[in-house]
Amino acid sequence: FQDLFRKKTIKFIEEIMKALILVGGFGTRLRPLTLSVPKPLVDFANKPMILHQIEALKVIGVDEVVLAISYQPGVMLSFLKEFEAKLCIKITCSQEFEPMGTAGPLALARDKLIDESGEPFFVLNSDVICEYPLKQMVEFHRNHGGEATIMVTKVDEPSKYGVVLLDEETGQVERFVEKPKIFVGNKINAGIYLLNPNVLDRIELKPTSIEKEVFPNIASDKQLYAMVLPGFWMDIGQPKDYVTGLTLYLDSLRRNFREKLSQGVHIIGNVIIDESAQVGEGCLIGPDVAIGPGCVIEAGVRLSHCTIMRAVRIKKHACVSRSIIGWHSTVGKWARVENMTVLGEDVHISDEVYSNGGVVLPHKEIKSNILKPEIVM
Repeated sequence: FQDLFRKKTIKFIEEIMKALILVGGFGTRLRPLTLSVPKPLVDFANKPMILHQIEALKVIGVDEVVLAISYQPGVMLSFLKEFEAKLCIKITCSQEFEPMGTAGPLALARDKLIDESGEPFFVLNSDVICEYPLKQMVEFHRNHGGEATIMVTKVDEPSKYGVVLLDEETGQVERFVEKPKIFVGNKINAGIYLLNPNVLDRIELKPTSIEKEVFPNIASDKQLYAMVLPGFWMDIGQPKDYVTGLTLYLDSLRRNFREKLSQGVHIIGNVIIDESAQVGEGCLIGPDVAIGPGCVIEAGVRLSHCTIMRAVRIKKHACVSRSIIGWHSTVGKWARVENMTVLGEDVHISDEVYSNGGVVLPHKEIKSNILKPEIVM
């Protein structure tokens, strides 16, 4: 009987739960990586950014994900087809032909999000990486009975953000304060929402901000609640935050899924290395490094605080720190790459070359030093 009940419950959840991921536009802040693929397909910790979210949604019973997208929807869908089959989850696109802000895409996708069940749906910003406590969010939402739940996270410098003021006991949102000059609170919108379908009645089919227009209206009707996000949070939409995000993500893996981290005498701290990558003798790797599939790390290499994407070769005695090395690139012997250098796809750094914060567009060969942060066209 219990097995039957559990199966029915799981089936019920799978039938009702949907999600919309706000994919957005061109991903200019993550160039040159987004010159090769749309931003949600850029690898983070050895899998496309958006896959972290889709997998988390699938775990709690979401069976349909709508991507609100304005750029290269065909590329996104053809890439995600294999994951659609692997995860048994339906992935569709809702395409914007003009920028619709952060709320307009919900109105555009209305028919995909609403069904006869009347159940709430998730909305996520595609740049957000965290531990995705979505099950707890569903329970919190059902308990408070309001129209909408937003996830909030605590930050050290709230003056850079819009601050959410809420009742600490109930979680009811009282108001929003945009980039406060004096301290009023330290909780900000974390970019993950759970909304009842009737929230869509508040959104017109036009460019609209969910943060500045829709949520304040729901809050004024005392129908908006905030859940404080446990664990880490990072918007990884630009290189320095991407590198910081990897540190936080790997630290979370150590706490929750230690077996996913790589081990070995050549490893310091938290590191993930794809099983198909090759690592030579005398290397020192870590802390906070991700090495993707098909990579070759030759002897005597030093890597720290960096991402090495698929099919990269790091030649003997090279050193890479606080940088992102794009797909199919090469770093030459005794080269030094540091200070938020970002190499696009198929970039080749010659032997003994130094890069100090160079941002190099795809398909380039770098034969001379980059002595200060600059874009190499």
